[in-house]
Amino acid sequence: MRRFRPIAVLWAGTMLTPAAFAQEAPTTPPVQLALATPPVAPALTDPEDPAIAPDDVQARDAGEIVVTARRREENVQDVPVAISVIGGATLEAQGTYNINRLTQLQPSLQFFSTNPRNTFINIRGIGAPFGLTNDGFEQGVGIYIDQVYYNRIAAATLDFVDVERIEVLRGPQGTLYGKNTTAGAINITTRAPSFDFEGRAEVSIGDYNFKQAKVSVSGPLTDNLAARISVSSTDRRGTIYNVATDTWINSQDNIGVRGALLWKPSDRLRLTLSGDFNLQDPICCGQIYARVGTTQRAANRQYAALTALFPGYVVPSTDPFDRLTDLDADLAARNEIGGTSLRAEWDLGAGTLTSVTAWRYWDWGPKNDRDFTGLPVYTRVNNPTKQNQYTQELRYAYDGRGFDFVIGAFGFYQKIHTTGVQETGSAASAWLLNPTSALSRNPAVLNGVLAENDIRLENLSLATFGKLNWHVTDRLTVSPGIRVNYDKKEGLYNSVVTGTASDGTRQVIGNSPTSAYYNDPWTAAQRGVQASQFFEPDFSDWNLSYDLNVSYDITPDILYYATYARSFKTGGINLNGVPSRPDGTPALEVAQIDPEKVDHFEIGFKTQFWDRRATFNVAGYWTSIKDFQASVISNVSGSNVLRGYLANADKVRVRGIEADFSIRPSQRLNAYLSGAFTDHKFVRFVDAPCPPELAGGGTGTPPGPAATPGANSPANCDVSGQWLPGVSKWAFSWGTEYNLPAKVLGRDGQAYAGYDANYRSKFSSNASRSIYTDIDGYSIHNFRAGFRTDNFDIFGWVRNAFDEDYFESLAVTPGNTGLISAQLGDPSTWGGTIKLSF
Repeated sequence: MRRFRPIAVLWAGTMLTPAAFAQEAPTTPPVQLALATPPVAPALTDPEDPAIAPDDVQARDAGEIVVTARRREENVQDVPVAISVIGGATLEAQGTYNINRLTQLQPSLQFFSTNPRNTFINIRGIGAPFGLTNDGFEQGVGIYIDQVYYNRIAAATLDFVDVERIEVLRGPQGTLYGKNTTAGAINITTRAPSFDFEGRAEVSIGDYNFKQAKVSVSGPLTDNLAARISVSSTDRRGTIYNVATDTWINSQDNIGVRGALLWKPSDRLRLTLSGDFNLQDPICCGQIYARVGTTQRAANRQYAALTALFPGYVVPSTDPFDRLTDLDADLAARNEIGGTSLRAEWDLGAGTLTSVTAWRYWDWGPKNDRDFTGLPVYTRVNNPTKQNQYTQELRYAYDGRGFDFVIGAFGFYQKIHTTGVQETGSAASAWLLNPTSALSRNPAVLNGVLAENDIRLENLSLATFGKLNWHVTDRLTVSPGIRVNYDKKEGLYNSVVTGTASDGTRQVIGNSPTSAYYNDPWTAAQRGVQASQFFEPDFSDWNLSYDLNVSYDITPDILYYATYARSFKTGGINLNGVPSRPDGTPALEVAQIDPEKVDHFEIGFKTQFWDRRATFNVAGYWTSIKDFQASVISNVSGSNVLRGYLANADKVRVRGIEADFSIRPSQRLNAYLSGAFTDHKFVRFVDAPCPPELAGGGTGTPPGPAATPGANSPANCDVSGQWLPGVSKWAFSWGTEYNLPAKVLGRDGQAYAGYDANYRSKFSSNASRSIYTDIDGYSIHNFRAGFRTDNFDIFGWVRNAFDEDYFESLAVTPGNTGLISAQLGDPSTWGGTIKLSF
């Protein structure tokens, strides 16, 4: 059995590229063990000449890439899990400074974001429901930074600050990680304080007024106390011009600060106190006109007819890649994130006892335009949110003779308070009411209808978990794992809607037929748009997760493994409102969301050959999920208002193959290729929301033809057999780098050129697949070239070099008007970077 040997090569876990090696190379030449990640082998340097590498196979054989994916340090090729590792130097060289850009390096990772709150991260197509934002559900992909769990994806959209490496684990991880995760985990490790004084600085500039600076300094304060402080700032003009406000929107304006103290009172005890503050305050986030499709709404209520009601109104461009919009409401996306943690690691006997205590907060201050036009339909749709999160993890990792194990306990408490507001404007009556009604021609009917929302959540999760690695022989290891989890959620949804009645008085708009103004024509029209609602949902449940992994070393460089996992994603509660019954009461039967039940099978192998110059890893998996948490639409028990909310699809299946190959045929050249084939579908989902071409019509039977104005629409749709949203069948990333010895201004070093690219095939961008929201496949190509020495690196870069026009997402806008909005990918950008280290 290839057991981990604690040698001085932990630096290799950073997956250094040649571009970074000259700055971070150890004295002993290491080896690259390539993974499912780009970047590839460091150029092995001769201490006498950093531009020339010796042919020293024995020295290369000593190198190992060390990860902590299983809560212990071990060679990544010995970990029988589908895992990718990307080092901080690689992230910097390729301009990957947040999770969104990470998807360009990871074919199995999907990231969708219209703003930090409306953000979804999936692995292999699963993880979070697509299409609705809801405080009351859990993520299926865990985000960990320095072993601290980040519950809200919005709280993990910060720029990477002083990152050492990122490990992406695919498949259920609940028997090893603090929070139960059914799709995988992203484990981010920042650079630790150093007892040797060191520093690094990086400055980048580019078009669109792009400016980015990073500084990190670390060193000893006393013989047993070291500190590190890091600062990062990113600023860029927006890429979309708003003709209504004469501003560039979807900009970047980020700053992050991270500090850490490492105290070693003895050789066996290490205490790390960390804190960070991050602020994003861009002019963001606007989704713009993409296209118009025909729905089943009456012809006089579709987009073309509605815009014609406003003489002189014309959308700035019907080509979204002209990058023009006329959004008239204020836009903001202030995202403040911070926290502190204390990690204690105590070598106790043959193992290590670790405690991780953390507090984190999230303060979200948005301003949105949710009619997606330049008309004052909605003047405000803002949902500011404040969150506090507390976590405590305690675990013991033991390394015995013939076996090792990890046991632990995890506690999580979260408190969220959202105070939302939605207000309609002077164009709302014409846009939202039936044009055959005289009320639609009176702007005062819906002007100033105000919904003030108070949404609260208290979320408690407790768990114990354990994982045993039994080394049956030197080659065979059997690894069972178990987790017991308890979850409790208590929520409150209180939306108070007020509007002006026909007699000019201000009234609460309620659903109760006993209300004095229930039959008033103005308040009745307002109630059809939005009405007050109050309910207090709750959920609690125990569940048991378990897995079994078997791995076998055919040779020291070939590992086979197989895994079965039975996992759960905890249930939840709907906190964005639910449909109302005819008597006006909320339909509490849909306020709860059942847990997902996951059966996961995986086989794979990891191999190295050609004196470890090449690595080839393959994984095949089959995942079935019962009660898959998804978006639905229903008019519960005859309610006259359709509402979207979260519920459970009967069954989903995702299966696929992933392969990763990297090679370094010489000290000058390296290359990598990663690919994923994903076969994904709803096996059974009979009450899904209908796509826009089958929505907006009457409620009679039978339903009419798709995309036919005035036809009847089904209450919901059977999408069994259709694609899951957001995931491509095929995805690839690839790249190469070549270097040559060079001398510039008397300094020996390397001249180098690199190329990286990624491709994904067509995917659906709607909860139910629509003819209007499929996104065609696209590829992005990036180039860089520069010169580097041991402590200096200067290079130029071009990203999306061929200026590929592509959508990150397409969305159906409210009201079934046929308007489809778009989130655009970045255009071609260029710039330069200078890095110094000392």
